[in-house]
Amino acid sequence: GDNTSSTDFTFMGLFNTEETSGLVFATISVIFLTALVANGIMIFLIHTDAHLHTPMYFLLSHLSFIDMMYISTIVPKMLVDYLLGQRTISFVGCTAQHFLYLTLVGAEFFLLGLMAYDRYVAICNPLRYPVLMSRRICWIIIAGSWFGGSLDGFLLTPITMSFPFCRSREINHFFCEAPAVLKLACADTALYETVMYVCCVLMLLIPFSVVISSYARILATVYHMSSVEGRKKAFATCSSHMTVVTLFYGAAIYTYMVPHSYHSPSQDKIFSVFYTILTPMLNPLIYSMRNKDVSGGLRRALGKIGSSQRVSKDY
Repeated sequence: GDNTSSTDFTFMGLFNTEETSGLVFATISVIFLTALVANGIMIFLIHTDAHLHTPMYFLLSHLSFIDMMYISTIVPKMLVDYLLGQRTISFVGCTAQHFLYLTLVGAEFFLLGLMAYDRYVAICNPLRYPVLMSRRICWIIIAGSWFGGSLDGFLLTPITMSFPFCRSREINHFFCEAPAVLKLACADTALYETVMYVCCVLMLLIPFSVVISSYARILATVYHMSSVEGRKKAFATCSSHMTVVTLFYGAAIYTYMVPHSYHSPSQDKIFSVFYTILTPMLNPLIYSMRNKDVSGGLRRALGKIGSSQRVSKDY
């Protein structure tokens, strides 16, 4: 009330009904903590276990880092607001959230696409893998992903937040996502929305085309393999990545590429929850449950902890 500035925005949020708000709060809290712990464990294992010091897991550790960052950009604010009984965010806070969200999600789009290239090299050109996926190439992939994501943030955020907001400043969403914020603008945003649509399509289609072309070549190579065991290993090493790509890209494509006339604000919230809150939790779980190397690394880490505890008890 009295502490609300005229430039503040108000979220309608996810906690709309008293009957379900407590359950939704508890569920999102568990998902958030699980995402932080699971991604943290993934990063720890990859950096401490020598068996996981390969390009694929190096890229995967950065994927986990991005997931931790962007779920932390959105969820803590939601949970704290619920506990304090408030729903407002300042103009500066909304701008910062919008920029970080675009940068981090954009970086994940590109990183997932380039991780498909890693799988292509590993299966189709295994003898050249150490050269084509050297440490330098891995850092170029990481830098390129961050550059693509930050370019999106730097281009779209200043324009989105420069429109005059002379209507109700109540955002029908749970964070400052561009389509929801633009609905509050009293200027004509049609041209900018078209530019933003094209930009988002490129952000999705460029890495998605890398994924499609990489896996088309992988499937052709696997088809010509004479060894059944080799086929199983190839599919096993790609299935986790394909699952993550399908979940993340699917929800994002619906949100940004399907015309807004075909989905409602409530549907937008559901799909946004999927790729901003659920996916960061699911990614490390998918990779750990479907990957023998990661599960093996976890067993070795737990074994070391157990043996160190036994040694300490002996002393």
